[in-house]
Amino acid sequence: QVQLVESVGGLVQAGGSLRLSCAASGGIFSSYVMGWFRQAPAKEREYVARISRSGYLTNYADAVKGRFTISRDNAKNLVYLQMGRLKPEDTAVYYCAATIAFELGPLTDFHSWGQGTQVTVSS
Repeated sequence: QVQLVESVGGLVQAGGSLRLSCAASGGIFSSYVMGWFRQAPAKEREYVARISRSGYLTNYADAVKGRFTISRDNAKNLVYLQMGRLKPEDTAVYYCAATIAFELGPLTDFHSWGQGTQVTVSS
């Protein structure tokens, strides 16, 4: 079992950048595909990005492709989400998540979740 804790989010102006971190404990970090999801008010939780166990493979939702970058540091048990060119529609609670999978795995298999962190983008 792995426990995940996101860093504090923040308030950012449109066009700005913000980096989120997620710290993992209680498991073997390198065994997990790590992902980021988000949930805006009155909306379903949506997929943002995920990264393979080694960090060699990444995948992004179309809405963030080219603007967000997911990365990980297995030595520190950390996964990051670098968010750039932020838009008001990026405003959401962001969650990191983990799953045991090869390559990037299916989106439905994420089993461990952080508590979420609020990111607000002002216009």
